[in-house]
Amino acid sequence: MLSRQFVRENPETVRDAIERKGVTGVDLDEILEIDEEWRELKARGDGLRHERNEVSSTIGELKQEGKEEEAQEAIERSQELKDELQEVEDRADELEAELEKRLLELPNVPHESVPTGEDESDNVERYREGFDDLRVDPDDVVPHYDLGEELDILDFERGAKVSGGGFQFVKGDGAKLERALIQFFLDVHEEQDYVEVSPPIPINSASMRGTGQLPKFAEDAYRVGARQDDEYDDDDLWLLPTAEVPVTNMYRDEILLDDDLPVKHQAFSPNFRREAGEHGTETRGYVRVHQFNKVELVNFVRPEESYDRLEGLLSEAEEVLQRLGLPYRVLDMCTGDMGFTQAKKYDIEVWAPADDMEDGPDVGGRWLEVSSVSNFEDFQARRAGLRYRPERHEGAEYLHTLNGSGVAVPRVMVAVMEYYQNDDGTVTVPEALRPYMNGQEVIEGHEPVGESAVGAGDKE
Repeated sequence: MLSRQFVRENPETVRDAIERKGVTGVDLDEILEIDEEWRELKARGDGLRHERNEVSSTIGELKQEGKEEEAQEAIERSQELKDELQEVEDRADELEAELEKRLLELPNVPHESVPTGEDESDNVERYREGFDDLRVDPDDVVPHYDLGEELDILDFERGAKVSGGGFQFVKGDGAKLERALIQFFLDVHEEQDYVEVSPPIPINSASMRGTGQLPKFAEDAYRVGARQDDEYDDDDLWLLPTAEVPVTNMYRDEILLDDDLPVKHQAFSPNFRREAGEHGTETRGYVRVHQFNKVELVNFVRPEESYDRLEGLLSEAEEVLQRLGLPYRVLDMCTGDMGFTQAKKYDIEVWAPADDMEDGPDVGGRWLEVSSVSNFEDFQARRAGLRYRPERHEGAEYLHTLNGSGVAVPRVMVAVMEYYQNDDGTVTVPEALRPYMNGQEVIEGHEPVGESAVGAGDKE
């Protein structure tokens, strides 16, 4: 969140951030009015407290001097001041709670280098990698959802039967490929000095607020044991939408030491999101689903180092795609498409040859976002109370947080199935993954199971 002082002293900067990020339903003028009334009440309370202390200090003196009538008047005045002070403090507390709630609605201020734009069409492509010698012709590639069913490694129909639309079974060599990708990602990032953590899957509301999922994105998340109203207690639990949430909140309300920084954690987890699968043609296949696996990278750094670390984090996420030999591109996200919490954000999009999309690359196929690499500056740190002490004798300061996917497993799996597809309908296993698949070089698929897999004329 933004600090009260920053909002108070830089209202036009905040107003510009609201407009450039396309955030609606936020009344900055009302927030400033609440803050002004709160400050006036705090000053008035200080004045009343000072006057009451002075009046109270005279009561004993007046009694000693035998001025009982004046002493009684002082006692009555002290009580009046006490009652008035209580009213002022109660109102100030109400306003402070309202102010804290309203501040959570304000987006982070974009870094000066972020391109201005309204939506994804205004994102700026920085560069592409891996397009010099493509191994497939998009016209000959079978989409992953058809190929997955033909090889019997993806089963969307039975997933929907068990859990509903947006869920799936990954089977046989498909499950083996997914597991290989996960372990490969973890090993690469361990080489990059990431310490692995295995986070809890249910997370409380305080954690969701700490990283900015609450209150803005409550409808996108799966709530466990939800109450009927819209109040989110710290006892409420949610299925994590991304491991960013629990890992960032590991150090919530703690003070790290300068020697601890930078802290680099990686975490593999399943992720759960309601919003997935609601985007037209993306509802088909393994691209937008309600449950998916991902390896998340989270960094805690000194403020002056965060933008250098952002570039380093981008390179670390790219490395897995480079080792897999998958073509991809990097986008500098514009203000209208970068998100509520980020100060600066890059997207990494892998190339999937099938499904020639209108906004896809000029060689055909389409782009699939596999990682968003973001610098939040101190936005999350203020919400979650993440601080560090530069020197042991100095006051604590808010640190900067960054995160990125390293990377989203299903979409990389889609890219592997399409880019490494062969003419005979098999899939070549990328060399980097073969040690994780017991040396297997080709995915040839499996015989489907069940009566529905048998031709109607062959059924008994």
